[in-house]
Amino acid sequence: MHERICILGSTGSIGTQALEVIEDLGTIEVVGLSAYQNIDLLEKQIHQFHPQKVAVMDEQKAYELKKRIGALGVEVLSGIEGFIQVATMPQCDLVLTSVVGIVGLLPTLAAIHAHKDIALANKETLVTAGELVMKEAKSHGVTIYPVDSEHSAIFQCLQGNQHNSFNRIILTASGGPFRGKTISDLENVTVEDALRHPNWTMGKKITIDSATMMNKGLEVIEAKWLFDTEVDKIEVLVHPQSIIHSMVEFEDGSVMAQMGEPDMKLPIQYAFTYPKRVKGNCPKIDFMKRSQLSFELPDMKTFGCLRLAYKAINIGGTMPAVLNGANEAAVEFFLQKKIHFLDIPILLEKAMDLHRTINEYTISDVLKADQWARQFVWEQVEKISRK
Repeated sequence: MHERICILGSTGSIGTQALEVIEDLGTIEVVGLSAYQNIDLLEKQIHQFHPQKVAVMDEQKAYELKKRIGALGVEVLSGIEGFIQVATMPQCDLVLTSVVGIVGLLPTLAAIHAHKDIALANKETLVTAGELVMKEAKSHGVTIYPVDSEHSAIFQCLQGNQHNSFNRIILTASGGPFRGKTISDLENVTVEDALRHPNWTMGKKITIDSATMMNKGLEVIEAKWLFDTEVDKIEVLVHPQSIIHSMVEFEDGSVMAQMGEPDMKLPIQYAFTYPKRVKGNCPKIDFMKRSQLSFELPDMKTFGCLRLAYKAINIGGTMPAVLNGANEAAVEFFLQKKIHFLDIPILLEKAMDLHRTINEYTISDVLKADQWARQFVWEQVEKISRK
């Protein structure tokens, strides 16, 4: 069980819920916080949890926050270097990385190099550089605790089964707001339509990823690295009720599943308190109200992003970084209403088709691939807007 925690992305959906978990537990000290630019909420968090250091990505916002809280004696840092300083604080023994996007990669690696355990809620760290990150974690004696509900479920199913081989990992997916729709049904969907997730309350980017099923594709890539397995052992199964968070089938045919209401507090708490299970305020299942659990195969024709994720990780090297960078850019353009929903997988596939993969990559290669993919999508959107 960890006692002193830093949170990267404390003002986002996972970060705010993590602080609620910490408040409920009453046994964990928050020593560092960081945010992109929401200094109003960060200021409230500082007053409540009294961290020693905070970082704000936006330098002007960091300067403004420093003026507001100058009398509190809290060190205010800025930019990616500020995030890295928070992630490597000597007082911290666990870093929750809950920022969105590839911005989480460098601070997470810095924390690993500083021998900090990681509670990982930033998909892009393993999607873009999974092989390298896991090697670094192993060589530095660092444990990575998955916080995504699906990967936490798999992690929990594997406890006590470390010496047993499994046949497959079954990642469950809600299907998002467009489950059962066809390509023609999705031609005119709006941003507002895509943001109406039936089960989960999440940030905008991850909610759009759920609607395209890219979120599940990214999770497939993560699962390969987290659980050191082949891609063909990772399957996706649509489970609309989001009660079974994922499953593991072992060689003897037994299937272990982790269940719970669709609430992120339980996987967050488990990462914080592992290997113990402690009493918290996570919602309990009423099985009489949850008597129907159903399953469907994913429609990879309609939801092309999931197909492209499998393609990217099978190619390997820098291709997943290109997939991720192109997706981050495309989702942002969709949220700005500059492209249509169905343009997202089209842009991703075009970027992947043109990318020259580097198999033995460095972090520099990953960052260059990411920037190339973003620039490519931007250029394509510019062409679309000029038509």
